[in-house]
Amino acid sequence: MIELTPTGDHPIPFDLSDEQPKTHKDSIAVAANTADLLEEIGGPIQYGDENLHSAAERINDVDKPTVPRHITSTAEAKAASVLIKKFDFQAFADIQQARTFITNKLIQISDCGDPKVELRALELLGKHSDIGLFTERSEITVHHKNSLDLENSIRERIKILLHSDVTDVEPLINELEEKPVQVEDDVPSSEGENERS
Repeated sequence: MIELTPTGDHPIPFDLSDEQPKTHKDSIAVAANTADLLEEIGGPIQYGDENLHSAAERINDVDKPTVPRHITSTAEAKAASVLIKKFDFQAFADIQQARTFITNKLIQISDCGDPKVELRALELLGKHSDIGLFTERSEITVHHKNSLDLENSIRERIKILLHSDVTDVEPLINELEEKPVQVEDDVPSSEGENERS
């Protein structure tokens, strides 16, 4: 058995102090989670309208400080928790579910009995992307061509723009080296082409 005797010669390798939230959002989340835990282990926390307003101002604080302000009142923390649970959730799993909900709601509103509201609901239904009765559409057709066709098309356009009839020339052979010497032309020719039209 080895005996260890702690001394103060070396500092503890980690910090035992409480972790502080680094952002405004973190401080609100810590307060809301603490209020939920206190309510879970100790009973209900009472809060009023002034706590709701104070928590709403704290959550929506326009000039959020760089150093987070902490919620010190349990009632305000509970109010913040209630507000977060009420408004901070994803209502729809995907865009199709949202589209279906909006369409169904507009169909329901279009039969409410008020002609102005019904007309507006029908107008919005007509503008819906799936229905598209009142939207102007323009169709774009894309023709895919292979690279040889595109190259020939570009060459023809260049010829027309230059107003010249360019024909490819047979390469000259350098008698000393027995290698073909290319004569530069205005329009480069592709491999395998001896004559252009």
